[in-house]
Amino acid sequence: MIYAQNLRHRLLDIESLHIGGGHTAIIGPNGSGKTTFLKLCAGIELPHHGTLTISGKEPRAVHTGWVGEVPDNNLVFRTVYDEVASGLRFRRTPVDDIEPAVLGVLSDMGILHLCSRTSHTLSGGEKVLVACAAALALSPELLILDETDTHLDRKAAEILETIIRKRPAPCILQCTQDMDTAARADRVVFFEGGRPRYAGTPKEVFFHLSETEMYPSLWRIAECI
Repeated sequence: MIYAQNLRHRLLDIESLHIGGGHTAIIGPNGSGKTTFLKLCAGIELPHHGTLTISGKEPRAVHTGWVGEVPDNNLVFRTVYDEVASGLRFRRTPVDDIEPAVLGVLSDMGILHLCSRTSHTLSGGEKVLVACAAALALSPELLILDETDTHLDRKAAEILETIIRKRPAPCILQCTQDMDTAARADRVVFFEGGRPRYAGTPKEVFFHLSETEMYPSLWRIAECI
């Protein structure tokens, strides 16, 4: 679904990378190029050299939902309802269809009780979930989560993981520092020095990382039992 070839942008140097549909975890040390890669996939930035396509299309031609790491940067509108409805309004969705869509996605995510709240009164985790709801309300082809789990408490993290398991988008890219979360993805891409050093199933990728801090803690515990 996502194909990069001879891609050069900032520190990124990707000869060839293919990522299929489903849930892919993007991992690696700080400064390895993860967020830069995600911004290229989202069309936020354009590559200096090479090609990056999503289902054969340029990233800016793809309907993408983006949720960034900093909760306050994800929300623009005063109320939760307006935040989730904003994309639908920009798309000129018929007025009668907006409210059912907003209430539906909030209900599916288990946060319908936040509907009438003002955005600045939300916790960091609640802001992330609302931003996810706003992204999902538009039924994106590609959902990108850039370390959104950093600010989630256990309950909010469980809600987000449940949503991801339901496959709300054909392709989900999730950058995370939680290796146990990454281990539950369909595939993993490990970036180092601007390059995707390892890519494959969690077992394939973490085999190469077994002696590092990047190895899932739950796997390490299970191996000691």
